[in-house]
Amino acid sequence: MMLTIITFVGFTAFVAFYTWFRLRKDKMDSSDGYFLGGRSLTGTVIAGSMLLTNISTEHLIGMNGSTYKNGFIVISWEVTSALALVIAAIFFVPRYLKLGLTTIPEYLEKRFDGTTRSLVALFLVISFVVTLLPIVLYTGAINLESIFNVSEVLGTSRSEGLWLTVICIGVIGSVYAIFGGLKAVAFSDTINGIGLLAGGILIPVIALFSIGDGNLFDGLSKVYEHAPEKFNVIGAKDSVMPFGVLFTGLIINQLYFWGMNQTIIQRALGARDLKEAQKGLLFTGVLKILVPLVIVLPGVIGFYYFGDSMYDNQDLIYPALIKKVLPMSLTGFFAAVVMGAVLSTFNSVLNSAATIFSIDVYKRMIDKEATEKRLVWIGRALSSVLAIVAIIAAPLVAKAPEGLYQLLQQLNGIFFIPIASIMLAGFYMGRISAVGAKSALIFGLVYYIVTTFILKIDLHFIHNWGIEFVLNVMIMFAVSYYYPRKNFSIRTAPLRMEMVPWKYTPHLSIVLVVVTVMIYILLGQNGV
Repeated sequence: MMLTIITFVGFTAFVAFYTWFRLRKDKMDSSDGYFLGGRSLTGTVIAGSMLLTNISTEHLIGMNGSTYKNGFIVISWEVTSALALVIAAIFFVPRYLKLGLTTIPEYLEKRFDGTTRSLVALFLVISFVVTLLPIVLYTGAINLESIFNVSEVLGTSRSEGLWLTVICIGVIGSVYAIFGGLKAVAFSDTINGIGLLAGGILIPVIALFSIGDGNLFDGLSKVYEHAPEKFNVIGAKDSVMPFGVLFTGLIINQLYFWGMNQTIIQRALGARDLKEAQKGLLFTGVLKILVPLVIVLPGVIGFYYFGDSMYDNQDLIYPALIKKVLPMSLTGFFAAVVMGAVLSTFNSVLNSAATIFSIDVYKRMIDKEATEKRLVWIGRALSSVLAIVAIIAAPLVAKAPEGLYQLLQQLNGIFFIPIASIMLAGFYMGRISAVGAKSALIFGLVYYIVTTFILKIDLHFIHNWGIEFVLNVMIMFAVSYYYPRKNFSIRTAPLRMEMVPWKYTPHLSIVLVVVTVMIYILLGQNGV
């Protein structure tokens, strides 16, 4: 245990020291410096930060838990992300950078009106507290409590051990986000990203070597032969991830998450120029193709070891696998990687919430004359409040029927689809008015809550996303017919950077599309 603690503290301290050393001379008292890293991020840093912002313990715990129970069909969440990143790199990011945006809601004011911007900003801040932050904290606590046996060491119940772990993670993550800003988040993410990929890949590699008696591929063959149905990527109609959802609501969700989600796209908005922004997005696409080795394959390996004995507690399978296969000398390092993954998502969300509230709500609605330093102070204050609320709410997400990852996606639909609807309408439907956009925003929010959590209709929630999107578009067209758009000009900001595209954008985009399609062809031959 002492060796575990030493390696954990060592790696965590190294990341903190590296981040401080790189940023010790940076100024954090301006909105660009604090919220966008001084618009100086490179493609590699953007990709590392985007991956770590996305991949956290809700994936390590939740996705592997879902794979353990349902098989490779849940890989759709990951590999289709590459397609959305291609679209974001080619179509969305150039538009954002030309407008000189700091936040996504800022675009909505340019396209629709200030009320639409403020509504979306408030929705986003609420969504962070209701959905992502509590689940990230709780899944991180599950993993760390399991590795360090916090409850046994302190002589408390497991629930009390989890609560104490949640508080510790929340406090440390808050310090990163509140005092360091986006650049501190991005630099720490880069190091933690390397650790996550290295440590995450170690789990299945060591397990497969053990299963195959020293031969990695023999181990993989044994795992496949034990349960070949688990490797199928084509989900049946009554499964947790039907194949048909790829063509209905899933693509809308992916476009929103990778192209319109402030938490993610904020890294690209902080790019040095368009070339670096496109590099970052497409490099992230490459990583999303590879990341199932870390967050999907271990779940199936867990089924090989434990059978269906943990189906009622699927979110505990990954910690159980770590304990079974990882040498004690590496356990502390991996715990530090898990901690880094939690902190990455947690502090990234806090930073994005601070950005949105300070710029889209506080400056626009409360104090239009607020100074740069005042905005940074408000952002830090909001981050502190959100962190406290998330810590209190974290234990409430336990015992999700279909697992924590599925719960996260269901909750995300409350806000993601309505916002995606009006964003896409703003881009490609010139006649949609501000009144139409606000009508669709409110309708979509109410429709999804009623049909998913109150009436609970017998329809997969991702298919319901697709239906909601179509209904939102119909409402926007109908309302805009009676309340037409009056202003057809979008105010643009002076260009703040070089807008020359990355010359390899088309080539890497084609590769990502082809690889995604091939995954379904090669792993879907036994599909239903």
